[in-house]
Amino acid sequence: MQILPTRDEKDVHILLLDPAGTAHSRVYGLLRSEGMDVVCRQSAETMLEVLEASCRDNQVDMVICCTLQKGMSAGQFVRRAKANPAMQDVPVLMLTEDVSTRVELDCFESGADAYLSSSAHSDLLLLRIRTLLHLADEKRYLHPQWHMRRARVVIVRAPEDEVLLEFWNDPRVLDRDNHDETTEETGLGELLWRDGHTVTSVTRSSDLLSGGWLTGPDGPDCIVLEDMQDNEVDLAFCRQLDQRRRALREQGGIPFRILGIVQAERFRGESCVAFLEAGLEDLVPSDMTPMVLALRIRAMVRRRRENETFHQREMERQQSALALEAAQAQASLADALAQANRDLAQTNEELVQMQARLVQTAKMASLGELVAGIAHEINNPLAFTLGHADTIERCLHWMEDKVQDEGDQNRIRRAGTRLAAMKTGLGRIRDLVVRLRRFSRLEEGQWSMVDVSEAIETGLALVRHRLGGSIAVESRLDAPQKLICQETLFHQAVMNLIANAADALNEVRLAGDVRHDGRIRIATRLYEDVYEITVSDNGPGIEEAVRPRIFDPFFTTKAQGEGTGLGLSIVHGIVQAHCGTIDVTDAYPAGEKTEPGRGAHFVIRLPVHETAEGWAVREPKRRKAMGGSETA
Repeated sequence: MQILPTRDEKDVHILLLDPAGTAHSRVYGLLRSEGMDVVCRQSAETMLEVLEASCRDNQVDMVICCTLQKGMSAGQFVRRAKANPAMQDVPVLMLTEDVSTRVELDCFESGADAYLSSSAHSDLLLLRIRTLLHLADEKRYLHPQWHMRRARVVIVRAPEDEVLLEFWNDPRVLDRDNHDETTEETGLGELLWRDGHTVTSVTRSSDLLSGGWLTGPDGPDCIVLEDMQDNEVDLAFCRQLDQRRRALREQGGIPFRILGIVQAERFRGESCVAFLEAGLEDLVPSDMTPMVLALRIRAMVRRRRENETFHQREMERQQSALALEAAQAQASLADALAQANRDLAQTNEELVQMQARLVQTAKMASLGELVAGIAHEINNPLAFTLGHADTIERCLHWMEDKVQDEGDQNRIRRAGTRLAAMKTGLGRIRDLVVRLRRFSRLEEGQWSMVDVSEAIETGLALVRHRLGGSIAVESRLDAPQKLICQETLFHQAVMNLIANAADALNEVRLAGDVRHDGRIRIATRLYEDVYEITVSDNGPGIEEAVRPRIFDPFFTTKAQGEGTGLGLSIVHGIVQAHCGTIDVTDAYPAGEKTEPGRGAHFVIRLPVHETAEGWAVREPKRRKAMGGSETA
């Protein structure tokens, strides 16, 4: 974005046309008080001379015209002033006592940029002047190459025609057709130079058409061909010049204009169509006065430069459109890359979760094989050991009836007590094997009717070694005892939460706090079609900073070698498979703290609905607990 530099008002040059003169002009005094350079004239004719000189020296930034009482009107003055090409970017402000619509229309038709009542407040007048100056500066600053470039006119004279060269370019030659010998008139070259054009005179030749000067960036705006004859040589020169112009148009440029001057008698007495067919755009007779001819050339140059400016603006518009399309494409690409990165991050997260699930599946598969082998190796000796224990028990009862000695009977009763204790231990081994097989079975994706209390007891049995004798477990199962879900929900999810709570409490005990009594609470309840399972403890709790990451795979706060970081991740995955949520808070907030340590409070919420078989977890697609078929 370009920033327009601030202009010092002391460098502003204003031409003021005011019949009141410098002594009585309110506008002159106001502008001078603001530090502006102001040249004031009372008559339009005198101001036009000052304007022409100021334009040549590039010393005019604005023209202000007040109402004129005699001589040419304000509108006529503005038209004469705007006819000067150097005035193209100079703003003109008209001040008038008549603010009618007719005067306003005449103001803008004459070429003025704005008009204002002569009696307007000084602040309003200054604001309007500063606004016009700023807009003019902005126009010249943003497009200097098109608004400040001097037009280029090339006059091509006939070979060895020195008399005609003097007539068109000498600033002081006689106009023999209209003036006497004592009348002086400005030549064509001088008039064009006064208009701010760059004027070059060259001799016509075939070499003139070669080179890149006709089609380059410094090429002419208008070519004036003098003393054109209706012969094949001159017509061929015009055709070649027109070919160069067409080549420039095909290259996307704005072609120069061509004006031909023919003898007055031929112009009026014979047809000049051949010159127009050869490519000339305008023809004038040789007796046309330099002033009128300069006006014709000025009009051709103005049209060419207007087309050039329009072409440049169109190119800038196209470049802006291309830049906008490129920016939009870049933004779309950035969005696509961002989306790809998000997709990649999501894919990576899914891969990590899948890896965690694969690790857990492999672990459970290995555990299942191990348990199957242990069960096979233990169940057989356990079965005949229990069978032999029954046989021994029967033999002891038989011996007790046969033996009469009191000492021997006491020995037999003690042996029976030891045998009963042995059978109890063997029974516990049998129950433990059954629970291990139930926990590690691989039908994890199956939905079935689960006994919540039994499943929690199974989990407690498997982590009993972590609880020891210092951690108490309290259960309050108010929700229905039967729930249709995946059995892993309780066998793995709840067991992992209990194991984490036990580890946290054991860390407190190992730290030396012997007064701390570990407590784990397990609770269930049903409300508003939500089955809620909570596991809380009175341990040290979980820091706020790490809570957002505790469910990430392989994230752990335990020492190296003491945890894999998969426990809570597996819990989170199992809960998500049931379309539920899991949250963690402090078990004992600061305001109602009754236990040492703030504790951790895990809450699992599962959406449920009542079915003919009982309460079931809502799932978009699940297997019927009893029938085994899929329902949506």
